[in-house]
Amino acid sequence: RSAQEMKHMENISSLVQGSSPGDYQRPDPKSEREAVAAPGEQPWEMIMDKKHFKLWRRPIEGTHLYQYRVFGSYTDVTPRQFFNVQLDTEYRKKWDSLVIKLDVIERDLATGSEVIHWVTHFPYPMYSRDYVYVRRYSVDKENNLMVLVSRAVEHPSVPEDPEYVRVRTYESQMVIRPHKTFDENGFDYLLTYSDNPQTVFPRYCVSWMVSSGMPDFLEKLHTAALKAKKMEIEVRDYMSAKPIESGGSEGKASVAAAEHKSDGTRSPAQLEYA
Repeated sequence: RSAQEMKHMENISSLVQGSSPGDYQRPDPKSEREAVAAPGEQPWEMIMDKKHFKLWRRPIEGTHLYQYRVFGSYTDVTPRQFFNVQLDTEYRKKWDSLVIKLDVIERDLATGSEVIHWVTHFPYPMYSRDYVYVRRYSVDKENNLMVLVSRAVEHPSVPEDPEYVRVRTYESQMVIRPHKTFDENGFDYLLTYSDNPQTVFPRYCVSWMVSSGMPDFLEKLHTAALKAKKMEIEVRDYMSAKPIESGGSEGKASVAAAEHKSDGTRSPAQLEYA
């Protein structure tokens, strides 16, 4: 589904963007909203139009929340670098100053899915929020596409902490389409995101926080990818660390178990994940 949504956005972008880089034809807002929404979907409202990305939102029916969508491009970093920087939790602790805690709790050796515990600062005077979510990624070399999806889950190893507010509703999908190859500069990306931060503030306040925080996060992510490109810091290559194709007897493993086996017989793929 994420790949289909990316294709839809590319088609919309080609309609709006002319054949030459300077040939930009701005449609009227109503037709643009209807174009961004797939047939039968609720329309999107554009709330930001910047040089490198566009940001839309739409209400989530039956709630006071919005779903957000970002469509953007970068030409000075490779898809592989951008993808790896998002997945490397250790590196994110260095470049994202809002991170209080970011740990891999469990990983599924057969699929590469990982359960993450993420604690992040929220603007004063709000409490910090914590998320427990599962993420899974796929690199489709045949169709020249990368996908990273995450959603909130429950996990017995991470009970609620009274120091933080637990976010139980969270979904994120990032799709990356290289302009050429995974290792050449230039790609488009589509980020679709929603969560319920459980604030007592009105919807427009929460919307303002997201719409102001999203560009800041993307800029930090981009800068971190540039630093990785310049080899200022080593980032794990998740494209090379492929999950095991067939599920073995060890379907799931806690990180501790995966990293401290005494028999020393882990495969290279498992070592990449450790």
